[in-house]
Amino acid sequence: MRSRAALSIRRRLGILVILAVAALPCLATEVAVLKNGFSIRHERREVVGDTTRLYVSADGSSFVDVPTAEIEHFEAAPELPASGSRLSASGTSPLLAHYPRNGAPGSSPFATPSAVDLNDVVQSASGRYRLDPDLVNSVIKAESGFNSRAVSPKGAQGLMQLMPGTASQLGVPNAFDPQANVEGGTKYLRELLERYNFDLVKALAAYNAGPQRVEQFGGVPPYYETRAYVARVVRDFNKKKAAEEKAAPSSSPKTAASKHASTKTDSSAGKAQKSPLVQAKTNTAQTSQ
Repeated sequence: MRSRAALSIRRRLGILVILAVAALPCLATEVAVLKNGFSIRHERREVVGDTTRLYVSADGSSFVDVPTAEIEHFEAAPELPASGSRLSASGTSPLLAHYPRNGAPGSSPFATPSAVDLNDVVQSASGRYRLDPDLVNSVIKAESGFNSRAVSPKGAQGLMQLMPGTASQLGVPNAFDPQANVEGGTKYLRELLERYNFDLVKALAAYNAGPQRVEQFGGVPPYYETRAYVARVVRDFNKKKAAEEKAAPSSSPKTAASKHASTKTDSSAGKAQKSPLVQAKTNTAQTSQ
């Protein structure tokens, strides 16, 4: 009896150790292979509820939350070219590459002709339309969870969930093409920001429910889905900005004052790029009215 009890205790302790180790964040550079055929290179990961947080920068200032159920497996990350051309200078945006479903076993997904660097796509589109790439990434996360093949019950398609009619108007021939989808979605988001004088909350509400609904109700329409969507994007975007501010070295009071003054005197062209965070922080209350 004693030996059985001791064996049972040892088994329980073994299970507890395994669970404890699983709960710890993984610190090795890896690639998370998603069920949609894409992968995300990350420095470390940890499970947060039913999602897995993938830290795509070494200092932890930038991360992507992916539903754990959407992750097929993890594997060691292949070495990047010496130039590091597949990462941005800051290394803060996720790197996604397409895994060919029928590719040769052991072949490198980063060498395939269909490889897509979402970081480059988002950076390029954001620069062209003068938007913060973190905002575009937050919209993609809320819209599709970085699933380029996502289709909503209403028929919205791709990473930024473009409706067929909207995609056609934006000149997007294939909404499932990540580059074309992000280009069109970012352009549309910029147009909405200009339409609502860079009020991010109204622009996001229009992106979700349509401009006609925002104008009908004079703001965020009283739809749970839309209000939850706006709050989700704003929360994720502000979280990214807060993490960047925390990671950045503290500046002297003089430098901070100078920076604040320059922000006030920026031209209207610069306002478009700086306004989203300000608007997101000041207008979130609209979503709960």
